[in-house]
Amino acid sequence: MSGPGTLGWTHAVTDLVADPVAAALAGWPHAGAVSAAAIDPDLADTAAFCEQYGVELADSANCVVIAGRRGDAVSYAACVVLATTRADVNGVVRRRLEARKASFAPMEDAVALSGMEYGGITPIGLPAGWPVLVDAAVLRRGEVVIGSGLRRSKIALPSALLAELPAAEVIDGLAG
Repeated sequence: MSGPGTLGWTHAVTDLVADPVAAALAGWPHAGAVSAAAIDPDLADTAAFCEQYGVELADSANCVVIAGRRGDAVSYAACVVLATTRADVNGVVRRRLEARKASFAPMEDAVALSGMEYGGITPIGLPAGWPVLVDAAVLRRGEVVIGSGLRRSKIALPSALLAELPAAEVIDGLAG
């Protein structure tokens, strides 16, 4: 099966994704369009991954977990942006979360709450109640590569399907 770059993509994804991702895919009507490929976990970071496996940075999307704070209350959101951009955490995301302060969630919190590995967090299978904010630029790509919940693999899927995830919100200008 073909996909972005030089990876050996497969539709048999269960052994290549984190447990919360596998559970979410099991109930998602678009799961058949998702493929996964094993990678060297030392190359999970986007720039190293793209260089090693021949994937264009513009065809890779990053998912970051944001913590918004208002008083003692903390809320979380996931932001999906192209690897060539950064999420507007202190503007768009902070306002969406109705928070006084927003920042990248501490690694320990992101990992514990998502059930995924740091450096592999993906918008598929995140906790219920977390908004998944997708930059509209991501949806303009034909196919994108995202994390699998594990550092040892990646997922590829038609970018438009990210708008079909539970709690997904497409935001034009999410990337600052």
